[in-house]
Amino acid sequence: MQLNRPFCLLVTAILLGGCQISPYSRSVPVTIETTLGNIEIEVDPVAAPITTKNFLRYVDGGFYEGGTFFRTVRMDNQPNSNIRIEVIQGGANLEREDEFFSPIILERTNLTGIRHLDGVISMARGAPDSATHSIFICIGDQPSLDFGGMRNPDGQGFGAFGKVVGGMDVVLQIQAGGADGQRLVEPVVIERIVRHE
Repeated sequence: MQLNRPFCLLVTAILLGGCQISPYSRSVPVTIETTLGNIEIEVDPVAAPITTKNFLRYVDGGFYEGGTFFRTVRMDNQPNSNIRIEVIQGGANLEREDEFFSPIILERTNLTGIRHLDGVISMARGAPDSATHSIFICIGDQPSLDFGGMRNPDGQGFGAFGKVVGGMDVVLQIQAGGADGQRLVEPVVIERIVRHE
């Protein structure tokens, strides 16, 4: 008997992450409301169940209210990187850091099939299995962030879990902000993130 791919991914998620089977059979629409305007995204609980569930528990708990987009990575501000990327990075309100959830298992792109293409949203991390709340959005295709890519020396890539479907102009505005190195001089405040179902 041949099992379909989404079923196999969900079983893997349950075995590895203690994650309940997602009740969704489609993408979940989410709005990121910032002081520069809204970014509309869709997250994929079927292809990336662990990462999506983690993101949505931060969303539902209001953790992003008062958080910021604080980092811009452009071609002109990574002089020491042999492999350059373009992303913006944001995260939850650090005043609630003592309430943050435990890190999640890395859902590699070779299993989810969600590649780091233009507008894809993904989880920031240090070591594998260390992502918590911090997210980034790709500007242009970024294959070096996929499994096997070497932006991170471990080659494991990052956990992509959705895509921008509206408001990419806001993403570009954030990326173009004044920066001290890669830190935005004036971080862009996340007023709230809300899902629509």
